[in-house]
Order: sequence, then structure tokens, then C-alpha cells
Amino acid sequence: MNTTSNKKTSANAVEKRPVDVYFDKYAESHQNPTNKLIHWICVPLIVFSLFGLVWAIPFPYLKFLGQYNGFINWASFLLAFSCYYYYRLSPVLSYFMLLILFAFSYGVIKIEDIQKAGGPALWLVCLIIFVVAWIGQFIGHKIEGKKPSFFDDLRFLLIGPIWLLHFILKKYSIRY
Repeated sequence: MNTTSNKKTSANAVEKRPVDVYFDKYAESHQNPTNKLIHWICVPLIVFSLFGLVWAIPFPYLKFLGQYNGFINWASFLLAFSCYYYYRLSPVLSYFMLLILFAFSYGVIKIEDIQKAGGPALWLVCLIIFVVAWIGQFIGHKIEGKKPSFFDDLRFLLIGPIWLLHFILKKYSIRY
């Protein structure tokens, strides 16, 4: 049994963290500048729209929540699951994603307000954004000439948002 640290594979080589391995693998199919630009637009839109679609699913009234009914919905569970997954990969990335998801929550609430004022339904707005953004993603991969990473591993659906976020953190020299 090897008693040396899992961090080092030899005296000179350091094993990459799982998050960096995912980023490297994700980057393989995201080299073309046009595809990257499309991802900078479409990935946040997909995350926002998916969050809104899950938010729009009716949530039961739970008496024990009392005055807090309405503050918990199905999107709360999506938020908790995704932030936990991100936390396991990188606590710092998970904190930033949590802030982004809170901002998305604000956006969803504003769309709900528009809906209450007679505007389009939240689910419809989010569905349109979702479909258009996915079409953009597939156009980007057609330009790239490589299939999307999630075709090989569904975890890459969760990696895309933090892959973009890690570039922002690197730009500001924030270790993730």
C-alpha cells in the first residue's frame, strides 16, 4: 500500500485536482474562439432558464414552513444540489456560483412580477431562452467540429458554468 500523499505522484509531479481535470477535458472541445464566445453567452442563459423552469414547477404548500412558504421551491433543491457538487470540486467556485444563482433568483422573481402584471408566464419565457441558448450551443459545436463534452459524461452539464467562472477568477488572481 502506498502511504505517500495522493497529491504527489512522484517527487517532481503533482497530481491535478479533479476540477482541473474536468476543465482540461471540457476545454478540449472548446478551442474555437467563436464557440467560446457562444458559450459565454449561452451557458449562463441555459443555467438561468433551467433554474427558472424548475422554479416554475408548482411547489406544495407545507404548513410547517408557515410564513416562509413561497421562499422554498423546487429550484431551492436544484440550487442546493449544484452548490454541493461545486463545493466538492472547489469551495471558492461554489461560493461564487451561489452568488450567481442568487442573482438568477432575483431575475426569476422579476419575471414572475411581470407575469403577475399580465406578461408572459415564467415557464414560457424560460423555455424560449432555454431552446434558443441550446441551439446556440449546438451551432458553436458545429463550428468547433467537436461534439459537446456532455455527450461523453453528463457531469459536463454542471462543469460548463464553473469552467467559465474559473476564467474570471483567474483574471482577478483569485485562487479557486
